[in-house]
Amino acid sequence: MNIIKQEIQFEESLNQRLEFICEFSNVTPIFINGSIRKLEKTNLSYVEPHRVIVKNTTFLVFNYSNDVYISNLARKIKLSELEEYLKSI
Repeated sequence: MNIIKQEIQFEESLNQRLEFICEFSNVTPIFINGSIRKLEKTNLSYVEPHRVIVKNTTFLVFNYSNDVYISNLARKIKLSELEEYLKSI
């Protein structure tokens, strides 16, 4: 069984918003593109979210979404609340 991995680029407006929030919060982010993983000869696929690493905390984000997930998909905040969260850590 083969797994096909295709990298997904950050949507430009999402990337700009995240950079602006991090700059305003005086932190330096590390951006890692997400990917789509497909099992060859099946209809199964998995979307791996983009990762933004700030102060040893990993945030997961999806293109065209206003939610930011903290460390895993169980805990989320709105993108508009990210600045306050970054200032608290």
